[in-house]
Amino acid sequence: MRLDKLLTELGTGSRSEVKKYIRSGLVTVNGEVIKKPEQKVDEKNDTICYRGNPLTYTEYEYYLFHKPAGCVSATEDNLHRTVMDYLTDTARHDLFPVGRLDIDTEGLLLITNDGVLAHDLLSPTKHVSKVYYAEIDGLVTEEDVNLFENGVYIGEEKPTKPALLEILHQGDNSKIRLTITEGKFHQVKRMFEAVGKKVTYLKRVEMGTLVLPDDLAPGEYRPLTEPELQRLRNVR
Repeated sequence: MRLDKLLTELGTGSRSEVKKYIRSGLVTVNGEVIKKPEQKVDEKNDTICYRGNPLTYTEYEYYLFHKPAGCVSATEDNLHRTVMDYLTDTARHDLFPVGRLDIDTEGLLLITNDGVLAHDLLSPTKHVSKVYYAEIDGLVTEEDVNLFENGVYIGEEKPTKPALLEILHQGDNSKIRLTITEGKFHQVKRMFEAVGKKVTYLKRVEMGTLVLPDDLAPGEYRPLTEPELQRLRNVR
């Protein structure tokens, strides 16, 4: 890999900034000062230092993040805090959230820089399930369960794909668990609006084989374990 590309990927600076650092003699490869940005290096075996500090190359990173309400599922935003603002000690600086949760929705998000895996998880042809816990203003009934199972119209040409609606608590303020295999804009909220009810609280608890841990508080994150990552990759 080119030396300037490597340093840029590791967040040392922009491509133009990194070139200046290299030409100023601030970067060494295996103890030798290198002043050519185009110098090819072995990112896995060479010892590369910037200002005397060794850099560790990691091709891909995977984090399980508990998104809190009030932040947006984006890498940058001029008005709101983003989910990426919470990840402060990552090796890579090209990470992004896989999919989106509304600003007021909490729950599980996968953060990575693996574009192939992200595409597979979001592809409609893969039918990757997403499970939500929600609190509903209104009485959720068995009729709603049947409607969701057959698909409901939410203002689009076709109804939603079949969804599994489980009633956890039935009353004026119902509590439910909903499994869907799509990711339409505001889908869960629109599905309940279609049956005359309103979502007052929404939290994603599962995505594919990933499950939100009980001990991961809103705003916290951790790397995926190797078994979690292998199960995720099986969606391919």
